[in-house]
Amino acid sequence: MLKRVVITGLGVLAPNGNDIDTFWNNIKNGKSGAAPITRFDASLFRSKFACELKDFDVKTVLDRNDIKRTDLFTQYALVATDQAIADSGFELGKMSPFDVGVIWGSAQGGMDTFEQQVEEYVASSKQPRFSPFFIPKVLINMAAGMISIRNGFMGANYTTVSACASSNTAIMDAFDQIRLGKAKIIITGGSEAGITEASYGGYCSLKAMSARNDDPQGGSRPFDVERDGFVMGEGAGALVFEEYEHAKARGAKIYGEVAGAAMTGDAYHMTATHPEGIGATRAIKMALDEAQLTIHDIDYINPHATSTHVGDLSETKAIANLIGPGKNNTYISATKSMTGHLLGAAGAIEAIISLLAMRDGIIPPTINTTNIDPEIPANLNVVLKEAIETKVKTAMSNTFGFGGHNGIAVFKGL
Repeated sequence: MLKRVVITGLGVLAPNGNDIDTFWNNIKNGKSGAAPITRFDASLFRSKFACELKDFDVKTVLDRNDIKRTDLFTQYALVATDQAIADSGFELGKMSPFDVGVIWGSAQGGMDTFEQQVEEYVASSKQPRFSPFFIPKVLINMAAGMISIRNGFMGANYTTVSACASSNTAIMDAFDQIRLGKAKIIITGGSEAGITEASYGGYCSLKAMSARNDDPQGGSRPFDVERDGFVMGEGAGALVFEEYEHAKARGAKIYGEVAGAAMTGDAYHMTATHPEGIGATRAIKMALDEAQLTIHDIDYINPHATSTHVGDLSETKAIANLIGPGKNNTYISATKSMTGHLLGAAGAIEAIISLLAMRDGIIPPTINTTNIDPEIPANLNVVLKEAIETKVKTAMSNTFGFGGHNGIAVFKGL
């Protein structure tokens, strides 16, 4: 018999908040994390702004050795998981270390380290003096490995890579590990540190990012007729998944239950989603079927909604395909309008937003969107400008990645 899986801890490091309380307060109040780039000189780039972390100094939360041997994306992961573990309150000493695992998501891994080392190599006239930490720091699995090493978790340990669906892939696998009885607790989520010259420049070349350089905070405009691409973000989101009976026995607070999760492939294009949302429709239907729900049972959808023309259209068509004619009571709000797009970490922080919406009965707004594209299906109930208060018993988080990866997670209250 399958086990039930609940969420008992949350942690976040995001462009508009370095802890859960600050982050959620800013999300509820529609505060954008976008600003001109400070990490490097972006004056010659097509896009010149991003959602960088604010007021964050890793030296205040990690020791010197951890910083020396890890890339930024791993550092972000360690900070967010420290928060989530403290929030959950479980004690490793009271259980086998083999009952606690880490399944983490990231799309790009140690880009910052890779670029620095290559620049140093070229600047030294190609003298092969690479850091002994170079390879461990760039490996995408290293965030999961370091979380495990730092905390003594000896259960399943790996990283999922499915571009911008990476976190939801990790969430699905964590769900499966626990409900199949292979673990009591899994630390899951995702991290990304993609605001580097090469990474940012690559997305600029794809013309995937907004070039609204005179209005950074208004750059991310999901579903809007004037949207011109996404705004890159960075950070991490961490969740503690736990077997329900184990959580109940120790008196843990519970944010909600993982009800279903599913993935499909578009088999269509390297970077574009299927224009009719065929793969997305199927993934959403599979996740809902597993949760024994229909789209009409979902109170809140946090969509992928990156503000790209094709992506927004295909996702909304997929949702509308399942809703059918006429509106329903499912609210939709696109929070990338505030956080930017955290790439492989997007699903993690959006799962956290979904769970906090359930906890507090608040659906955050979609900011910046003033004129919904007439191509967007008219029967969708999009929350604009300001948050609304309403009971949220169920929520769904959508993610889609380059390569045609569709990842859906469904949560419900107990």
